[in-house]
Amino acid sequence: MYPYWLEIGSFQLPTFGPMVVLGFLVAHWVIKRELLNRELDPELASHLVTAAVVGGLVGAKGYFVLFELPPWATWGDSLRAVFSGSGLTWHGGFIVATGAVIWTIRRYEAPLAQVADAVGMGLAIGYGIGRIGCQLAGDGDYGIPTDLPWGMAYPHGVVPTTDIVHPAPVYETLAGATIFGLLWGTRRWLSKWPGLSFSGYLLLAGLSRFLVETIRRNPEAAFGLTSAQLVSLAMMLAGLTLASRLLTSPPGVDEAGAD
Repeated sequence: MYPYWLEIGSFQLPTFGPMVVLGFLVAHWVIKRELLNRELDPELASHLVTAAVVGGLVGAKGYFVLFELPPWATWGDSLRAVFSGSGLTWHGGFIVATGAVIWTIRRYEAPLAQVADAVGMGLAIGYGIGRIGCQLAGDGDYGIPTDLPWGMAYPHGVVPTTDIVHPAPVYETLAGATIFGLLWGTRRWLSKWPGLSFSGYLLLAGLSRFLVETIRRNPEAAFGLTSAQLVSLAMMLAGLTLASRLLTSPPGVDEAGAD
């Protein structure tokens, strides 16, 4: 584990933050490149990434403070949680960031379906890189105990454990890279149906997160599923619905309607 890149006296530079920043930078590059390929304004990429960063942080922290702090938490506990470096929920961040990105696309009057396709590819690779930070930090995102040969302990992590557990961040990094590879490799064919690539992202990202949650330590929220699994199911349903609509229409028919 490498929770900190640099330690000098009491000064510590965490590994998590720089990897998240790297993830956003790579996502920005991918989105900008795709916008150029689609003859759209590449400068929109900066606005989209900014909206995703701000919306993601507000949503991730807000959901944690509102719904995951214990009932006996005081106002002081809530305030400390707001400014702490921990307590970020994936599903809360995803929901608010999605709304912020859609609002940004509409604000700049860009074609929603084409921009969403570019954003999906950026999200896949950016998320995968960000999860490397979780793995290096050992921040508690690991899974339940396992006897599989690639299981590992996090004795020096930010949230240490000596148990041999599933390295869930590694699974998510591999999933993000795989989703990005699939979307990138099929982007020219999928461009016949603007929005189809993004529907693929929703389906694959939702499926991968749903499966990872089966070996995570998160508590059940409803119907025997965690909050992240419920959001994942909604993502998959949205992806399937959008893909079904697009594939039952001739290529290009929905492009104008999605602008």
